[in-house]
Amino acid sequence: MKKVAFYTLGCKLNFSETSTIGRLFTDAGYAVVDFTAGADVYVINTCSVTEHADKKCRKVVKEALKYSPHAYVTIVGCYAQLKPTEIAEIEGVDMVLGAAEKFRIVEFISDLTKQPKAVVHQQNIEKVNHNFIAAYSIGDRTRTFLKVQDGCDYPCTYCTIPLARGGSRSDTIENVVNRAQQIAESGVKEIVLTGVNLGDFGIRDGKREDKFFDLVKALDEVEGIERIRISSIEPNLLSNEIIEFVANSKRFVPHFHIPLQSGSNKILGLMKRRYQRELYTERVAKIKAVMPNCCIGVDVIVGFPGETHDDFLDTYQFLNELEISYLHVFTYSEREQTEAAEMKGIVAGSQRADRSKMLHILSDKKRRAFYESQIGSIAEVLFEDDQKSGFMHGFTKNYVKVKAKYDPVMVNEIKTVKLIELSADGEVEVAEIQEVLAH
Repeated sequence: MKKVAFYTLGCKLNFSETSTIGRLFTDAGYAVVDFTAGADVYVINTCSVTEHADKKCRKVVKEALKYSPHAYVTIVGCYAQLKPTEIAEIEGVDMVLGAAEKFRIVEFISDLTKQPKAVVHQQNIEKVNHNFIAAYSIGDRTRTFLKVQDGCDYPCTYCTIPLARGGSRSDTIENVVNRAQQIAESGVKEIVLTGVNLGDFGIRDGKREDKFFDLVKALDEVEGIERIRISSIEPNLLSNEIIEFVANSKRFVPHFHIPLQSGSNKILGLMKRRYQRELYTERVAKIKAVMPNCCIGVDVIVGFPGETHDDFLDTYQFLNELEISYLHVFTYSEREQTEAAEMKGIVAGSQRADRSKMLHILSDKKRRAFYESQIGSIAEVLFEDDQKSGFMHGFTKNYVKVKAKYDPVMVNEIKTVKLIELSADGEVEVAEIQEVLAH
């Protein structure tokens, strides 16, 4: 039996797609093995958002060939769509597949003979614009990442995703619900909804057929799934009706991840974002009004062209005053074929690094304050299959990371616990309710 191994760079969407590609190989008679197990085929799913995509790709290829020198190496993902020729030049790469071709990978890898030159199968992104391919991860995590939407119609000046994934398109509500039911039957307790622009769900063949809110209402009725989490949603697409519904939902958890990117209206304008900071303030206030314990995560970019020291301080103060729970900080890096790459007012690398550091410290402060606000409360924790120094981890509905003594029986189980104290490593220690009552 031939063996295949995978490595995924980037977002939750990539993880859902890697898992789906893995099932295609399994159906074709391959055994999916660990990356270090010396596979016959290595599939590396790349990202174009993270900095140094080329460097990371080269490093993973080198690692793969260290474990299996004669392995057949295939590169897929956003970076493969954007720079196929460049990737084909990387030593050890045998095949590069674009966005439309990656789900036909088994057809393309019929012969594992290494050729002198890498084979490229990639077509113009326009040709995949109306073609939605479903994906979900299963078997490798306690939760499942379920892809319901792909592509993006937003022309943000820093972003290559529309070039790598094409225009916005979605699955049908019926298909998503059916898939969620299958996932529930497999024993998974939590689904994380993923997409490139999740709130834009509902476009098929270039026309709007549904709204994201319709999908949320339909999924809330799926029996067997304990929790549904929204991975990320644009502030202009997060309506009050969605917020109010989640507050009273049976399955959707009180956790929103809402990209901001900048707290300066000037920079938001240069980025061509579809809102100003005032709207963001309104969204956070609305969430906290109906769900005081809701976890709110924020994406923010530092060092965008034209961002002066005062603009950055504007962002810092804005975030400092907002009732949010953590930040995902991205240091701006130039991307070919984007408007921002041609903009004036380039911020020095050292300033970008300093600003990033300041926001990482702010994020730690915000997370700690949020965790501390939850101490003493009773919560339901879904425990994961991990073990570190005799402890296992899990997450509450509102995304507080907790740790408890490792017990294999608790893996993929939801336990009612009391959040006792914040440990030195920034995680929350818990006691099971039965223990609490016994004392």
